[in-house]
Amino acid sequence: MTRAVVFAYHDVGCRCLEVLLAASVEVPLVVTHEDARGENIWFGSVAKLARSRGLDVATPDDPNAPEFVAKVKRLLPDFLFSFYYRSMLARPLLATAPRGAFNMHGSLLPKYRGRAPVNWAVLHGETLTGATLHEMVEKPDAGRIVDQEAVSIAPDDLAVDVFGKVAGAAERVLARSLPRLVDGSAGLRAQDLSQGSYFGGRRPEDGRIDWNQPAKRIHDLVRAVAPPYPGAFTDFEGKRLRLLRTRLLPGKAPARPSAFLHAEGSRCLAACADGGSLEVLELELDGERLSAQEFAHRIGARKVPVL
Repeated sequence: MTRAVVFAYHDVGCRCLEVLLAASVEVPLVVTHEDARGENIWFGSVAKLARSRGLDVATPDDPNAPEFVAKVKRLLPDFLFSFYYRSMLARPLLATAPRGAFNMHGSLLPKYRGRAPVNWAVLHGETLTGATLHEMVEKPDAGRIVDQEAVSIAPDDLAVDVFGKVAGAAERVLARSLPRLVDGSAGLRAQDLSQGSYFGGRRPEDGRIDWNQPAKRIHDLVRAVAPPYPGAFTDFEGKRLRLLRTRLLPGKAPARPSAFLHAEGSRCLAACADGGSLEVLELELDGERLSAQEFAHRIGARKVPVL
């Protein structure tokens, strides 16, 4: 029987672990994370799933610590798999699996290597992203590709919508790749990293709106960080205004000296500096959810500048 130690977290971790178990892969250990205090945990629990299936679970502070590497080695895994596990696995740990170590990444590698690939793809206005199963090497997301599958990004998709598509693609990629990995027939192809890109993690403060940017860029930022992520925000009359969902309006006026919010009947609009406009569909003011109609009424006939 094929044995695999699984490092996993998040929805992709849950779905891919289910694929391994459905294929009768023996999983002597599932390595995951303790949920971070203060983080919005909106996704599935790998630890809960693994325990419900009678699997041993570990949550080491450092998976690369020599004593933990020795523990994994004693389990005699054929493979290591990493499914949205948040820590890099160093060479000694990777070497514990003689048949290879493989990671599922949420982009079409070599594009969007690194952290938060779905959010970065949405932020940059991409129309496609996907999931890639690749060999793990010391350099992040740089190993040979086993298989990948593209998914579409619609103009108004939020990052969480795209993440759901990517999770489905990850499940399918693993299900069709696993038999070839097990029987040794998988053909791996090298990445051309010069054709890709690498991005770091995002912080809540990265959601501040730069109103000097074009309307489409602001719309893409809103989509990329909308809840359950921390959200795009600006200042409004001394309070924190979060734009949770917007729509890019067709047409364009001449460029403006600065951006402003205004009401048009019961609609709340943002007139952007490049001449484009957004309709604000969902928003929050100092932690209080307001409808667009309520906020439009609050603005009244004013044009409220935003910086």
